[in-house]
Amino acid sequence: MRLRSFLLMCVSVIALSACGEKAVPAFKNTDLTGLAYGRDFALHDQNGKLRTLADFKGKAVVMFFGFTQCPDVCPTTMVEMANVMKSLGPDADRVQVLFVTVDPERDTAELLKQYVPAFDPRFLGLRGDLLETDKTAKEFKVFYQKVPGKKAGSYTMDHTAGSYVFDPQGRIRLFVRHGQGTEPIVHDLKILLSDRS
Repeated sequence: MRLRSFLLMCVSVIALSACGEKAVPAFKNTDLTGLAYGRDFALHDQNGKLRTLADFKGKAVVMFFGFTQCPDVCPTTMVEMANVMKSLGPDADRVQVLFVTVDPERDTAELLKQYVPAFDPRFLGLRGDLLETDKTAKEFKVFYQKVPGKKAGSYTMDHTAGSYVFDPQGRIRLFVRHGQGTEPIVHDLKILLSDRS
């Protein structure tokens, strides 16, 4: 009898101590916390200003690689992110969306200045020369390559269709798959924006 009472008391103590633990919310996108790549970049925005991750400290950063002449994945991702910003309400001011071109030969600063803010005026377009673009893509393990078009000199770009997300402390945290809708992104950004660690 004493043994049973003792065991019941132990189980109660364990249950109560578990209640006191703070539950960690689960991300809906791929958790990259602690990843050893995708640490930083140095690219110019559409206004000619050199940007690094440190410029956005205190904000969650969503970074997407694409190109302005992309017929589907890029514009749908940008529309999706514009809808995410609307869903976040006032918290959207603590999120920075970056569009990194993988086609710097055609995507001039002037073109990025027209294209990127058309989705949301807070969005920034980033570009480098061919070497800087290649270096950044390698740092983030982003695939991209030219695909010849039907006419001489014309081409399109194949590229990774997903976004990286950094927390407000500048740590890479998530990979967002293309085409899943706004809700999972909003959910995960709210977690990152509420984390004070």
